[in-house]
Amino acid sequence: MPDSGFLALFLVGLLGGTHCVGMCGGIVGALSMGAPARWSMHFAYNAGRIASYATAGAIAGALGAASLGLEGQVPVRLILYFVANLMLVALGLYLVGVTRALAFTERAGQALWRHLQPLTRRFLPARTVAQALPLGLLWGWLPCGLVYSALASALTAGSAGRGALLMLAFGLGTLPNLLLAGILLARLNEFVRRPAVRLLSGLLVLGFGLYGLLGLMRLLGWM
Repeated sequence: MPDSGFLALFLVGLLGGTHCVGMCGGIVGALSMGAPARWSMHFAYNAGRIASYATAGAIAGALGAASLGLEGQVPVRLILYFVANLMLVALGLYLVGVTRALAFTERAGQALWRHLQPLTRRFLPARTVAQALPLGLLWGWLPCGLVYSALASALTAGSAGRGALLMLAFGLGTLPNLLLAGILLARLNEFVRRPAVRLLSGLLVLGFGLYGLLGLMRLLGWM
């Protein structure tokens, strides 16, 4: 994944913020109620959530790197590269407004989430940083099409460290929407939901994916 992938995933996290608030907004709103250390709890929750994204990215990056050591690694590399750029295209379409472009990916994590969801109840209602941090760590594994599509890019990172950094970029993109939820979220949402902003960002991410697919076709001699 080229360095442009970091920008692409950051934009996906930022512009997909309304989706993130829909998935995590209830928890974020709960952290704002009756807690004197409100900001520290928000930071703890989001730090845990982004740490889980980075962990998943490290796993994906390590698996991708390990697969390249198998016999016939060139076809494996091409397949991973194709999948990653195809998912970037899907992410771009999602940002442009094709909201069902990522729905199929959310089914992939349902089995894991069924085991993790009961654990979140131990930290609810979250009233301290010590409860908010592990809650964020668990909530980071919530089935989410945006997260899983970003993970496809981490598969091509070439290493666990680079995979973690790619998902860190994605996580940081999601941070403004969730950190400011209930405080400045209305203004931020108004900006990111503007048709021109979403269209421009969606086309940019879509362009990253198409550029990668065209490069793959040239490499294969199809163009």
